[in-house]
Amino acid sequence: MTAPHLGIALFTSGQSRAIDRRAIDELGIPGFELMTRAAAAAFTMLRRRWPAARRLRVVCGAGNNGGDGYLVARDALASGLSVDLVALDPPRAGDAARASEAFEALGGVAHPLADWNALSPADVIVDAIYGTGLNRAPEGRAASAIEAINASGPPVLALDVPSGLSADTGACPGVAVHATATASFIVHKRGLHTYRAEVAGDVELFDLGLPRSILDAPDARLLEPAGLPRRPRDSHKGGNGHVLAIGGDHGTGGAVRMAAEAALRTGAGLVSVATREENVQAMNAARPELMAHGVNGPQALQPMLEKASVIALGPGLGQAAWGHALWTTALDAGLPTVLDADGLNLLHAEPRPLPARVVLTPHPGEAGRLLGVATADVQADRFAAGREIAKRYRAVVVLKGNGSLIVSTEGEVAVCPWGNPGMASGGMGDTLTGIVAGLMGQGCEPYEAACLGVGLHARAADVAARAGERGLLAGDLLDPLRRLVNGLDA
Repeated sequence: MTAPHLGIALFTSGQSRAIDRRAIDELGIPGFELMTRAAAAAFTMLRRRWPAARRLRVVCGAGNNGGDGYLVARDALASGLSVDLVALDPPRAGDAARASEAFEALGGVAHPLADWNALSPADVIVDAIYGTGLNRAPEGRAASAIEAINASGPPVLALDVPSGLSADTGACPGVAVHATATASFIVHKRGLHTYRAEVAGDVELFDLGLPRSILDAPDARLLEPAGLPRRPRDSHKGGNGHVLAIGGDHGTGGAVRMAAEAALRTGAGLVSVATREENVQAMNAARPELMAHGVNGPQALQPMLEKASVIALGPGLGQAAWGHALWTTALDAGLPTVLDADGLNLLHAEPRPLPARVVLTPHPGEAGRLLGVATADVQADRFAAGREIAKRYRAVVVLKGNGSLIVSTEGEVAVCPWGNPGMASGGMGDTLTGIVAGLMGQGCEPYEAACLGVGLHARAADVAARAGERGLLAGDLLDPLRRLVNGLDA
């Protein structure tokens, strides 16, 4: 696999620091020169985004991120802007101290945090408190400064990473700066694209003129927009997969119907539904293209399994005797499978071998149950949790949530950059299950189907949310989904 281009490559904080060191040691670029380039890029971004700004407040920590801030303040002074710089601690020796001296050489004055309320109001605040290395809750003056920034009102530009956000995990162990935008340097940090990454606002990357040759292989990548190729003119339904959606216990027939209809709208040639008898009439009336069958147990399911090429297992399945029996029978068939919802809960209660080609789609709570840890532990490091599930169950894993992760059986990770809060409604996961199953039915390998399916699902939701996020229904995704999977403008 070729390395992804810099715009979608995601790196850990350790990799980022190693790249910095390589630029200094191997390319002979002094650390202060890198700091100068970063500050210049950030100040250019600030002027472009807020051209009317005349007064800045720059909040600096003691380390190199603070050094970036001192040089942004210096550049602002040199451009005729008014700058109030708040220093939480004296800069450490080295490049940060040199940056502080450069700021003071232009007449800049550093104020203590205690002066915050006495300073003139700012048009833009620059956050230069912490860099990429923080993985704990901010404390003391740093925590107080973050709270003051968030309470101030003007837009905030964060340098490299918003202070308080983990560059590795996207978690915020304590208070974190809520930035309007973030100027990120050299490489994208993976924590700026999942979980609490919304605190970074709009992220812009500046490579600082460094060559790709000094970069490591990235730890993960962002998804890019994609659809399926055009079908040949002689296509027939039998060549586009037969998805069997299994679920819909008493009161949850809608869940399996949504999964099944999403598989159809993604392009599956045939979709059958194995469900409770009470659901069949309603499904036939609402969506006659689905072949809905009432099944009372494994014996009735068996002939349906013999005709299927892919199984979507779990939406509305329940964990009682009926659902458990169908779950066992379906997994024993060994067909390519997408396992979701109660299919995952049953797996937690009864671990067992899975089909060779399987995709698991847990939300953080289900992921925690599969790993035997709390939901908070999953969210504290989503990359580690997703990789551990993939390894433990030998499966492709979709860890859902803001910045959903798709993990291959080898630990390769893709991150979804789309989606919106309107997706926090019932049926969205069922729809995703059907989309991924429909793609597998059309010949996509599990990891490819999961990546493409997650992207299509989130992009369709973004199109549907143009009418408003609140009140967004899973069914609203189906029309834009159909257009997107065909590569059309949605």
